[in-house]
Amino acid sequence: MDLEKCKICPHECGVNRTKNEIGRCKSTDKIKIALYSLHHFEEPCISGEHGSGTVFFSNCNLNCVYCQNYEISQEGKGREISIEELADIFLEQQNKHAENINLVTPTSYTLQIIETIKIAKKNGLTIPIIYNTNGYEKVETLKLLEGYIDVYLPDLKYYDNEIGKKYSKIEKYFEIATKAILEMYRQVGSPQLNDQGMIQKGIMIRHLILPNHIENSKKILKWIKENVDENVYVDIMAQYFPTYKAKEIKNLNRKLTKEEYQEIEEYVYQLDIKNGYMQELGEHEEEYVPKWDD
Repeated sequence: MDLEKCKICPHECGVNRTKNEIGRCKSTDKIKIALYSLHHFEEPCISGEHGSGTVFFSNCNLNCVYCQNYEISQEGKGREISIEELADIFLEQQNKHAENINLVTPTSYTLQIIETIKIAKKNGLTIPIIYNTNGYEKVETLKLLEGYIDVYLPDLKYYDNEIGKKYSKIEKYFEIATKAILEMYRQVGSPQLNDQGMIQKGIMIRHLILPNHIENSKKILKWIKENVDENVYVDIMAQYFPTYKAKEIKNLNRKLTKEEYQEIEEYVYQLDIKNGYMQELGEHEEEYVPKWDD
């Protein structure tokens, strides 16, 4: 697999990224990042006391109309850096006592990230590496990451592929994302936490509840319950608000209602999902209710 005929993600554009040919994700062969920082607003087992060493990559292989980071993902905000510079960023974050290295929207840069990890580990990187993805991944590409990624943090957005096509301009999202998640689970298994409660290895599945699409969320949660180890963590996100193009779309131009939130909350209890987090309605993404079964 290479960048001269790119087939890294399920779109399989086939463009020559080394010649600046642009495919669906708009990425070239150069790594492009928007920012990096110690991020304190992830799940508690990721951010911990010191924060997650987060790197936000520019561009994305989805085109979500409600993306809260659309300037980065859709408009390509950021700067190009070398593999060596990215390795230095990883080590800088570790030196600042980051709990982990958190790669946000990394899919387009998988091959470069593998090389970066090799360099960073050779130079002393020891903290866990998190692959924070929208879930639209190729199993063949994920297999290249085996042994390099400690924690997978995928979204599982849509059960109904028509919703995925309408809101993210993608085909067969559910089939592709679920196969990817099962491959991620095969590699890293259920979450393993250290004595401080920080995740060291494993998979955590995220799902964002969309207004007017409660049945979609229920079907996603049911699939997780029936197809993945019950010890896997699930993060149900309720922080949706209309932004980017969603402000002009009838079914997406409002926040969740209290009734919608409560319906999903009750369904979580009904399914008896064991581990994870569910955000309080209307709060920011850092506000979690840990362990809904406690």
